[in-house]
Amino acid sequence: MIPEKLDEGSDTYGLLHYLYGPGRRDEHTDPHMVMAWDPYVDDPARSPDMTISDLALLLDAPVFAMRGKKPKLHVYHVAVRNAPEDRILSDEEWAEVAREMAHAAGLAEHGDDEACRWVAVRHADDHIHLVATKVREDGRQPNLRQDIVKMQAAARAFEVQFGLRRLKHGDKTAARWRKAGELEKAERRGLNEAPRVTLQRTVREAAAAATSEADFFARLAASGLRVKQRVAPDSRVTGYSVAMTGDRNTEQTPIWFSGARLAPDLSLPRVRERWNTPVPAQRVAPEEMWRVAEGKVRAAADQLGADGLTQGAGDVAALGDLIVVAAVISPRLVRNKIKEAAYEFERAARAPGDRALEGQARGLYRESTQLLSQSAAAAGRSDTVAALGFLLALVTAIEASRRWHQAQDHRAQAQASGRAGRLLREAVEVTAGAAAAREYRPRPKRAGARPGGPRRAPVVSGERPMAGVLQQALPEHVTAVLADPAWPALRTRLIAVEETGEDPADVLAAVAARREMTSADSVAEVLTWRLDGWQRQRGSTAPASGKTPLPTSTGGTGRTGTARKTGAPGPTRRPPGDEQGKGPKRSR
Repeated sequence: MIPEKLDEGSDTYGLLHYLYGPGRRDEHTDPHMVMAWDPYVDDPARSPDMTISDLALLLDAPVFAMRGKKPKLHVYHVAVRNAPEDRILSDEEWAEVAREMAHAAGLAEHGDDEACRWVAVRHADDHIHLVATKVREDGRQPNLRQDIVKMQAAARAFEVQFGLRRLKHGDKTAARWRKAGELEKAERRGLNEAPRVTLQRTVREAAAAATSEADFFARLAASGLRVKQRVAPDSRVTGYSVAMTGDRNTEQTPIWFSGARLAPDLSLPRVRERWNTPVPAQRVAPEEMWRVAEGKVRAAADQLGADGLTQGAGDVAALGDLIVVAAVISPRLVRNKIKEAAYEFERAARAPGDRALEGQARGLYRESTQLLSQSAAAAGRSDTVAALGFLLALVTAIEASRRWHQAQDHRAQAQASGRAGRLLREAVEVTAGAAAAREYRPRPKRAGARPGGPRRAPVVSGERPMAGVLQQALPEHVTAVLADPAWPALRTRLIAVEETGEDPADVLAAVAARREMTSADSVAEVLTWRLDGWQRQRGSTAPASGKTPLPTSTGGTGRTGTARKTGAPGPTRRPPGDEQGKGPKRSR
């Protein structure tokens, strides 16, 4: 939950008219009041006895009644917004938030009958607007010193109370939240993300791979961004700004973002820290790139925090750059998943407060980053098998960073490491499944029927009990898998394998044998990920058809006719660029 102080003004009616109106692009839905300084004040949206003009006059009454010089900007305006992934709060919950925010800011402390007048208006699911006039009922002006700081402290308490995304106040490592206007603009232009997000990712990739300042700016220019350097009178470059081509404001001038506005670690001084210590040049054959990088990452993971808790800020920062570069050149099969992991790890790469950058692992991570960056052209010929060991090493490194952050009580960073680790583990299992598909050789099929004997009707795809397939392929895991919430998703994948003409028992045994599963929290989930990789590698078109599997009789778990939706991964989509219809024909 984030309270954001917006521009103050002098037109109470104008602000209320906007909040209760349709918005600039009809983005306001059901505008209404959730709370006011007086619970008996009518809502202009719900009562015919109150208009927006009337409400503005009531709010402004103490301003008009005060003696002496009136404040020039008397309208106080704060938006309180939840994260996109948070649950939707009720009006009653938002009313509680509004009362506490007005108290924390110093507008209307609890029990103060002569405080400022205020209202809270809601016109979207994820936020409210707190509007107040900065003159108390007794004619005095309120003490608003440190208002936002106090409101942020109140927000931390509501995050716990309502089960929202918990933020850690004050470590100055969080990236700026995308504003509603940026998202709406991207939607109007048909973009998948706001321009600031694209800029941040592009600049981070350039900073991670660069070996010098000149190299950094050259990479930015080569990426197609507009780049503007800030030069001091003594000709030193003190900063930079970037803009996307075609991204302009209403005055038709480019919209520039400085590095610090994109992320705390993308200001020019922070970018320069990456190459303060030169990395020795390395010459490695392209086919050895992943193996050599794997060795360095494993050694670095063992050294993270080895010299004490204070040695690690530089290590996790370098690890973040390594994941960014690895995502760019990783095999296409898992590239998007590793990019998601790099995005999640971004917060973990910024250790709060600590500027001890020269940890033992930092050099090894930087060497691995440069090795992958310099071998990017060769990496295009790398396959998923070659990258599997390196991805496993990255999982180990991320887990080491999570333990280091936990030891330092960096809660937000530890959670970010955990999210990134899960995404990377999924990429590893998808890679393992793809590797198994490449090496799989189906067994010869036996003759269908004896001469002269009764002909056996073929089994229709989806009618074979998948619990029996599981029992045949993995008898040691059958009990745990059938009780796992991810079993319906795994069952759907097995049906899809059968529909391609493969033997699902043989395929399941093949992907299970690819890597150990004893350390998995959910064997069913791991097998589902591996079958995702299998299907992508084999060019399967199912199960994304949207058809409901036929009823089966599994003799226990899975007896229902349709697969239930769970938190497990959904059906695999074909990667962009793959040709359709290349898989084996559907069996009949």
